Amino acid sequence: MSSPAILVRDLKKYYGYKAAVDGVDLEVPRGSFFGFLGPNGAGKSTTIRMLTGLIPSDGGTVEILGFRLPEQELEIKRRIGLVPDESLLFDRLTGAEFLEFVGRMYDLSRPVAVERARGLMDLFQLQADRKIIGEYSKGMRKRVAMAASLIHHPDLFLMDEPFEGVDAVGARLMKDVLLDQVKRGATIFLTSHVLEVVERLCDRIAIINDGKIVSNGTLEELRRGGESLEDVFVRLVGAKGPVERLDWL
Repeated sequence: MSSPAILVRDLKKYYGYKAAVDGVDLEVPRGSFFGFLGPNGAGKSTTIRMLTGLIPSDGGTVEILGFRLPEQELEIKRRIGLVPDESLLFDRLTGAEFLEFVGRMYDLSRPVAVERARGLMDLFQLQADRKIIGEYSKGMRKRVAMAASLIHHPDLFLMDEPFEGVDAVGARLMKDVLLDQVKRGATIFLTSHVLEVVERLCDRIAIINDGKIVSNGTLEELRRGGESLEDVFVRLVGAKGPVERLDWL
């Protein structure tokens, strides 16, 4: 338990001659709510995919909950919950059927998987809906994806834009669930373009741009000059120089 939840050293990933992730160092303490920010194409999703073992790295080392990737990949996957940017769900199943399936994949007994699936459907206010997932809205799919990440009671959550497309009521519910998980000692690693959400939830933040970490620390450290998180983010990764204006607008 003394090791960090995530420990990354000199992580690299290339696509052709382009470095999508270029020498990233990260240390995420256990029990923290960690925000991982960056503009589009900065390397956030690529980093998460490497942390989960979905794609191999081209260099560097990764330790998750004290286990080493790729040597102990199976042990890692048993202990993490994932909400990917794209909700890759089984569209021909109902939400409850999908959650039960995920629970069984994590070696839960059938009665336990059924019980937890029902509880999660109630928690995420999906209990009255018998539609198959293919008929769900984007926000409902995100709720089911988050419920699936919880069913095996993981120690670490990796979440790529979990609130995208979710209405205000659903987002509030999801935030409360995540904060409860941190209170019990779990770790959240979150990417989001909604900086107000990150500023309200996260106690530590790293900002990535062009595959490199450009800032890393507590929220208070990043905002030391009295800036908002948005001010810090734009200063570090925003446009250089004045914004061009169009005469006809």
